[in-house]
Amino acid sequence: MQVQLFSFKFEKKEPLEINKTILGIDPGSNIMGYGVLKIIKNKAHVVALGVIKTSGFSGHYQKLSHIFDRTLYLVDEYKPDETALEAPFFGKNVQSMLKLGRAQGVAMAASLYRNVPIFEYAPLRIKQAITGNGSATKEQVAYFLKQMYQIEIMPSDLDATDGLATAVCHFLQLKNPASENTTKNWAEFIKKNPGRVR
Repeated sequence: MQVQLFSFKFEKKEPLEINKTILGIDPGSNIMGYGVLKIIKNKAHVVALGVIKTSGFSGHYQKLSHIFDRTLYLVDEYKPDETALEAPFFGKNVQSMLKLGRAQGVAMAASLYRNVPIFEYAPLRIKQAITGNGSATKEQVAYFLKQMYQIEIMPSDLDATDGLATAVCHFLQLKNPASENTTKNWAEFIKKNPGRVR
């Protein structure tokens, strides 16, 4: 019986250097949270965070127009390379879902109007990325962000930190993308990487 030996050569990949600005948005028809991250050589810096409120507008379409205008202002002011949005979660109230979806769509349209690519993340994934717990509260997310970025003055409205959390989640995804070459077993690895088997 002949024994066949394999040797594997694993190439160490250098981490990609990330230099970009990310606009994170937590959409809402009444309050939209946002956060801006500037990435310089893989290090994230908080540039801005806040909220856009539509309480002064009586009609739903006027609110959507205001969201579009203010989001476009943020895009023009901070010139993000990418926009990350929290995807709407599915709730029981259909009307609320419809309004939230429209608010998200308008915020997306403002970024796309300036040719800024869009990325969406589920609320659970964002919380998981920041706190390690997909069911974390808004307060816990805000606390972790304060510790991570030494934010001295936190906004009173937690929608702002949710917007920032969305930007941070996208940044962490850029740093650690899911590998397309992930394999389940050695046979699959050998099939995908014939040049590494000697």
